[in-house]
This record gives sequence, structure tokens and C-alpha cells, in this order.
Amino acid sequence: MTADQHDDQRARRDGVATFDLVTVRRFADLAVEALAAAREEVDALNVYPVPDGDTGTNMFLTVEAAREALLAQLEESPEDLRGAIRAYAHGALLGARGNSGVILSQLVGALVRRIGRAGPGDRSAAVFADGMRLAVDAAYDAVGTPVEGTILTVARAAAEAAAVAVEEPGTRLGAVVHAAVRASREALGHTPEQLPVLARAGVVDAGGRGLCVVLAAMESAVTGEHTVAPQHVLGSPHLPVATLPTGDLTADGPAYEVMYLLAADDAAVPALRAELAPLGDSLVVVGGDGLWNVHVHVDDVGAAIEAGIRAGTPRRVEVVHFAEQVERARAGRAGRSGRSGPADDDREGRAVLALALGPGLAALFREAGAQVLEVTTTRRPSSADLLRAVLDCPAEEVVVLPNHAGTVAVAEAAAHEAAQRGRRVVVVPTRAQVQGIAALAVHEPGRSLDNDVVHMTDAARGARHGALTVATEPAMTTAGPCAPGDVLGAVQGDFVIVGEDLFEVATGVLERLLGTGGELVTLVAGAEAGDLAQACEHWVGHTHPGVDVLVLAGGQEHYPLLVSVE
Repeated sequence: MTADQHDDQRARRDGVATFDLVTVRRFADLAVEALAAAREEVDALNVYPVPDGDTGTNMFLTVEAAREALLAQLEESPEDLRGAIRAYAHGALLGARGNSGVILSQLVGALVRRIGRAGPGDRSAAVFADGMRLAVDAAYDAVGTPVEGTILTVARAAAEAAAVAVEEPGTRLGAVVHAAVRASREALGHTPEQLPVLARAGVVDAGGRGLCVVLAAMESAVTGEHTVAPQHVLGSPHLPVATLPTGDLTADGPAYEVMYLLAADDAAVPALRAELAPLGDSLVVVGGDGLWNVHVHVDDVGAAIEAGIRAGTPRRVEVVHFAEQVERARAGRAGRSGRSGPADDDREGRAVLALALGPGLAALFREAGAQVLEVTTTRRPSSADLLRAVLDCPAEEVVVLPNHAGTVAVAEAAAHEAAQRGRRVVVVPTRAQVQGIAALAVHEPGRSLDNDVVHMTDAARGARHGALTVATEPAMTTAGPCAPGDVLGAVQGDFVIVGEDLFEVATGVLERLLGTGGELVTLVAGAEAGDLAQACEHWVGHTHPGVDVLVLAGGQEHYPLLVSVE
């Protein structure tokens, strides 16, 4: 177990697991983590229906919004399983983005709602299988013209496998989920045989791949296991978008993507679908109980919005011009560094946005000239939070320092969204606060953006980092078991020491970091560190003469000391 995983430590679930609150929360976390890790891969697979390179990002944003809604509900009612499930489904509906994200929201929404209706006498395996069936039925119903070789095909294969597996006497939940995951991966491998555009590009379906990631997260949440997908699925060869034959991908399709939330009576939706269907393609309308998420590709944007007005009250209307979006995707994948699009204002220059863990670190980053978004150890920012912070930066170019391993992918998703709005944003993948300090120390706005980012990235990578925290619950770490009150020492995100004394563990961490050499040690003292940083400064001076030491007052909670060695 890594240091970043410690706060969210969960017991592994075996094959007899049920869908309790721990499992649901674990699934919500794992789905976000897994799609964050797979986001760029899924984006790169995105050639259908439009090669705009955002399927992975849209699916990530969908499950992230669902988790945020679940967490907000749990803050109000920590023990309310049904309320948490309703919040998750509602959050997915509100946060759904793009064609695959909207379909995914319908799939996961129908599945988790079935789980929420389960009674004490229901078998969890049967509930999951029935939920998958309902999810697939709902997704096919929501799509105006279902196309095989897509996320729908993959979902149906998973549901059919679950239905077969659950018929075996005594089959446990874990075995049914395993069967669904295996079938989804097999179906994904066959998608190029069903959809010619995939075969021509040499890829599997992006939305189907994203769904496989989500189902694998469910598998891990239920069983504690994670099976590796076949190589032909994980690493399907594909051409960069810059070389794809765009004539048969975009020229014959509609020019715009229109999305909006719609407050409307359920009875008005069939007529809405009938009115939108002739306007274009990729029509998906999901939701219920008076709230709907509408997605369609059209040439006549006004007609699509007017149809929503006749059915109810549209809000959060978003319109994307495919030609511009595809060109941005091409430029990004080809590695070109021009501006992502037209600026939406008169901003000039470059800003650095640093995520700071506590007021002391926030002050340090501000003194160094950065814009700051303060975070806590218990609640990390969502991509929506980061997007707002990026858009608020008074500069044309923005460099983001996430300063936390689990926030790097969130920052990259926010940067992708900002690029769609004409902002140029680059994420330097800093995985610790001290790496952010090192990166900011070499920031030079007079350089070109690319050159500046290279220097900042090199500085961050050259800063080996460690940390001290105190265990709040029993756990098994990579350094062995710990009990509440034990001092945990981490190096590069992994626990390496479990001890009882802050100073002894701190010097153990320092010794490991200095074992491969170093010229500068930075010690960032936490809110309750006392004189620990000063004691460590003296220790370095005595045991490693010639190494410079910089002591900073970070004021962070839960981490008495943060350390870097450069």
C-alpha cells in the first residue's frame, strides 16, 4: 500500500462479498482512478463517431462527477447506502460528457439503482446480473440508432455473460463479475470486425475500452483482485489522428455536437427523440423523473435547442464545432505546440497554478509568484475545481503543478477541457508538494512555454521526496502492519518505515533519500511538527556535512514533515 492510498485504505473483498457501502464507495474511487490512468489511451483510440480525441476524458469526467455526488451525500448521511447510490446515479447523469459519457451514465445509473433496490434476501450475484441486463436495456433504449461494435456491444456481452454465470448453482458475486469482465474484453477485441472505421484505423472501440476499465474497477471493488486484459485489447496498434483518413470519418457527418440538461416531463421525451432524430446522428437521451441529459450531432444547432425548449427547459447548453475540435486533437497527438485555439479574452503572459496542502505551503507558492488552489488531505479537487481555477488565472498560458500523485490525471483532464475553450494549459506531473517547490524554483516566464516546462519537469523529477504521517487505523503497508499512532515514513510515495518516534522515522527517511547522494535537503514542517524540522536539520549537518538544508514552514495537516533531496 502506498502513502497516497493510506487515507482510503479498504479491506480486500472476497468472492462472497455483497454490495455494502464500503464496496460502493470503493468502486466509485477505483472507477475514477482507473479511468484517470487509461484516459489518454482511450482518447487515442477515439475515431468513432468523430476522431476528436476526448472519449477517455469524457468518461473520466462522468465517473468523477458521480463520485463527487456520492461523497457529498455521504457527508450528510454517512450510513445511507440507498441515498449514496441515488446520489451516484444522479451525479453521473449531471456530469455526463460526450456520446460515450452519456451512455456510460445510463449504464452505471441503471446498474447501481438496481443494487439500491436490493432487499436483504436477494443474492448479490443475481442482483448484479439483473442490474447489468437492465443497464443494457436502458442504454439501447436511450440511443437513437444503436450501432454495433461500440460500447453498447461490449455492455451487452458483459450482461449476457453475467446472466449465464449466475445460473450456475452456488455462484458467488465475484464469479459473476469475473465472467462479465472477461466477456467485455473479448467483445472489445471483436469491435473492429463489426465497425469498419475501427478496422481501417487499427483500433478497438474507445467507448468499449472505457467500459472495460469501469467493469474492471467493479471487479476490484468486489473481489480485491484485478485481472490484466489481453495485450491485443490493452495495446491495440493505432494510427495517430494526424494520419487518419479524415474524409470518411468527418466529412459526411454533422458539424456540431450539442449537449444540454433538460428539465421535462417524462411523457415529453418520446416526442423530443422523434424531433431530434432527423436532425443528425449520435442521438442519446438519458435520465428520468423529470431530468434528462440530451446529446446529439447536428448541422442545425438552433433546431436542436428549440426542440429542447418545446419539450421542457434546457440548461447548461454546450455546443462543440467538430472541425475545430478534431484539429486540436490532431495537433495534440502530433506533438505540435501551437495554441490550442482562439483566446477568449485579452490575457497575456504565463501563470503557474500550484495546488497547496495547507496555508503555509500556499503562502510559499504565492511568494514565489504562483496562483494557488488550496487543498486538504481529505478532499482533493475535482477536474471541475481545477478547470475553474485555470480559467480564473490572468494569463494566456497556464502551467499546473498538481503536487499529488492522485491529482495528476485530474489536472490533465482539466487541461484538456481548458484547451477546448481556447486556453493553453500544460501539466507538470509533480507528485508531491516538495516537487512543486522544486519546479517553481526554476520557472522562468521569459523562456518559451515548452522550454520552461522542460526545465520545471526536470527539476521536479530530480527532487526525490519523502514524508512522515501518523496512522489513524490498523493497516497493512508495504513496510509491514501498522496500528493507530504509529509513525509512517514514506519515500517516493511508498511506506518504507513503521516506527514509534517521529525523529527516528524522519532520519530513516532522510538516510534513504541521501543514500544515493544529494546537494540540497528541503524540510517542510507541518502544523504539529514542533521542532522536528530543526532537529532534522542538525542531524543532516552532523551526518552529511556539505549538504545544504532549507527549512520551510508548510503548516500542512496530517504530515508532520515533508522532505525532498536534490
